[in-house]
Amino acid sequence: MGFAGTPAFAARALEAIHACRYTIPVVLTQPDRPSGRGLALASSPVKRFAVDHELQVLQPRSLKDEAAQVALAGVVLDVLVVAAYGLILPRAVLDWPHHGCLNIHASLLPRWRGAAPIARAIEAGDATTGITIMRMDAGLDTGPVVREAPLDVDPRETTGSLTDRLASLGAATIVDVLRGLAGDGSLAVKAQPAEGATYAAKITRADARLDWAQNATALDRRIRALTPSPGASSVWRGRPVKILTAVPTESRAGALPGTVVSVGARGLDVACGDESVLRVTRLQPAAGKPMSAQAFAAGYRAVPGMRFEPGPAAA
Repeated sequence: MGFAGTPAFAARALEAIHACRYTIPVVLTQPDRPSGRGLALASSPVKRFAVDHELQVLQPRSLKDEAAQVALAGVVLDVLVVAAYGLILPRAVLDWPHHGCLNIHASLLPRWRGAAPIARAIEAGDATTGITIMRMDAGLDTGPVVREAPLDVDPRETTGSLTDRLASLGAATIVDVLRGLAGDGSLAVKAQPAEGATYAAKITRADARLDWAQNATALDRRIRALTPSPGASSVWRGRPVKILTAVPTESRAGALPGTVVSVGARGLDVACGDESVLRVTRLQPAAGKPMSAQAFAAGYRAVPGMRFEPGPAAA
């Protein structure tokens, strides 16, 4: 079997598959990218694991190229496991393995098809999400379902914490599917329901801007959906600031959205839409370090009556 993936979420699955002693003749991952202040080329987590375990790594810039497809066709595969790879698989690649391509998708399809299912589930306030193992077709996460594994979303979940839990669940689920495939050589699949499909659009820089006219519950979900990256942003006295943690309160405020209505040891209470209040507890000024709201108030002269403005797009 082969493997295609890029981030840590995918590397967790590759590690689990490798630990089961499956033969992995090829690993596909995204090309190395510039990273850090020095913009040195950095390998993906999947590539680092593959190299450390002496697995063959291929890093095509596109799978639509005929030469790349010819190179892959020379490797005989029963199945290709795909997890957050980041490249479109054309028909020639989908048809390459004997049993097709199995995708580890971080939602219960057909809800949250697309690029950012974890962040969008948190932003929407979903109480349950999970892992779907899907046999890929030419559509966007529309293929038939092989296995589903639900997972409750904790009330204060962030994209970072939920990604970590789903990575473990995805690794365990794909290993279970592969064991079944090895046992009887077949995959039982079922078509996705026609109803309930939603699209998880990619997180963009525009998503990072907090709109204080939204209510506190929606803003809290947005902040957690953007944690750890790219982070939720606002502007304080003309300078960007990231809102790292916050929680809705039961208070009501008639002030303009974005207005600080109280400052205390527990945080900055900020007026939001629907007269709701969001208590900001941790912030990070531009070019500064993360700090408590109390430290921010002391250092940046935050007093009741002053206002946060909508944030800039994240850098």
